[in-house]
This record gives sequence, C-alpha cells and structure tokens, in this order.
Amino acid sequence: MKEYETNQGSGHTNNESNSPVGLIFDVQRYSIHDGPGIRTTVFFKGCPLRCWWCHNPEGIDPVKELMYFEYKCMRCGDCAKVCPTGAIEFKGKPRIFRPLCTACGNCSDACPAGALRLVGKEYTVEELMKEIEKDVLYFDNSGGGVTFSGGEPLFQADFLLEVLKECKNRYIHKALDTAGFASREVLASAMGYVDLFLYDLKLIDEKEHIKYTGVSNTLIKENLRFLVDSGRAQDVILRFPVIPGITDTPDNVDDMAEFISNLRGLREINLLPFHDVSEKYHRLDREYLMTVRKSPPQEKLLEIKEKFESIGLRVKI
Repeated sequence: MKEYETNQGSGHTNNESNSPVGLIFDVQRYSIHDGPGIRTTVFFKGCPLRCWWCHNPEGIDPVKELMYFEYKCMRCGDCAKVCPTGAIEFKGKPRIFRPLCTACGNCSDACPAGALRLVGKEYTVEELMKEIEKDVLYFDNSGGGVTFSGGEPLFQADFLLEVLKECKNRYIHKALDTAGFASREVLASAMGYVDLFLYDLKLIDEKEHIKYTGVSNTLIKENLRFLVDSGRAQDVILRFPVIPGITDTPDNVDDMAEFISNLRGLREINLLPFHDVSEKYHRLDREYLMTVRKSPPQEKLLEIKEKFESIGLRVKI
C-alpha cells in the first residue's frame, strides 16, 4: 500500500458546520488497560492494515456494516420484510447479501431481539466530546483520560485532530493507540496533542509483515524513530501482540529486541496475548485466516517477557 493511501479515511465534512464528522464503532467506558487510570476508549472505524488476527474486525472497513448475532435471532423474518434493497433473504434465518446492503439500519431497528446490529455511528466533534465528558469525574479521580483506538484513529486524521484539540482545551489526558501506518505529516500534526502513544509493533521482517498484515512495516518503523528522535520516547508504550507461530517465533522476538534496543529512551512494552475472535468474523461474513484457536501458554509469555526485560524494558502482560 502506498504512503498516500494511509489516511484516505480522514472523515467527511458536515455541510452545515463545515466541520469534520467521524465514524465510530464503539465508546467503551471504564477501560483500565488502555493507558493510566480509568479511561474511556473511543474506537474509530477504518484501518489500512489487514492483520490475520485482528481482534476488532468490525473496525477494519471505514463504512457502516451489519453484524449478525445468530444466538439472539428469533427467526421472525422481520428484517427481510423491511429491507428496501432486498439485501436480506430469509430462509429459516437471515442471509445478508452484503453488496446490496446500504447500511440504512431498517433491519436492525426492526429486529426485536437485537440480532442485527449496525456497526458504525457518525459523530460531530461536539457530539463525541459530550460522550467523553460524561466520564470526566472518573478521569480526575484516577488520573485517567480518553484513549483513541480502532481500527486506526490516524485513518480519520482530520476528525481525530479536531477531537484531540478539544480534549487538550478541556484538560483531558489523551492516549493514541496506533499501528503507526500513517504519513509523517499526519503523525506530526497529532503529536502536539497526544500525551501517550500506545504503539503497535508486530513483525520486524518486512516480507512477514506484508504477508500477515497486508502492508510494509517500513513506514511504521520510521514513524517510531521519528517519535523517539523528537524527544517523545518517554511518552511511548510499545504494544506487542503475541500471536502463536507468527509473532512469537524466536527470530521475530530477537529481531524485535534488537530493533528496540537501538531506539534510546523507550521504557515499556505491553504483551498482548492472542485470543480467538473467529465468532466476530462469522458475524460479519468475513473469512478468518487464523488456524490457531488457543492463546499462547504462560511459559511462552514469560520467555518473551524475560527477553524484553533483558534490554531494559518494563514489561506488562
């Protein structure tokens, strides 16, 4: 993927106010693993990566889409009756013809059991700020704040930047959970408003990275160097997804440790153990490429932890 494609989903403009509008697929309250204190995590829709193990597949495409929860379905057929494009065929249970779906929301509104959910909601900057500010008391009492995740927040760069500015104006701590696959200009524009970067590193070998994520890691590594060289190393927590047979190999862990050791000032890395989310892919009618279903054993996590500790990093699992 070319560099100019990294922030195509920058959001769109509200014609009345001429301000950017963002597409969000979840606002999760009382998060305690996405930065310091009690946090509200805002999940942006759209990501340029296609990681085989992605835990939030509903955040990949930068458009609204339907999720079908079969265990909730009452088999009433109301969804097919109200679909204006004939995108739902009902034969014992709904079948969604996704190329015909316009994500109008009629079916999810009509579903009495909540078996169909329209994923993705448009927010203006002020609307999202109202959601974030509901938790200000928790932020103040715990030293928390808001974390922007996804998907990839930098994929909606214009909208993200305006929300970051508003959070800064209101003295709210801001963390950015990013894969770092964005143009240098986009990253630089956000840097002055982000207090903490949660920066994903997955694979060091470029061919392996392309195979399992769909994109080169050159830009990702260069952007991390840029953050470090800009004096922001102390504001970066690395995140390493531990994926059995893919990222947890001795070669990748050793190469990762060597790469990080050459970036002075980085202090902490979080290990994120794989867990099976195949059911989410089923709900989206999307292929799940992972054949592994089990989380990595504790022994493997401790082995990787010791490796990163040996280069002076604080490690959390």
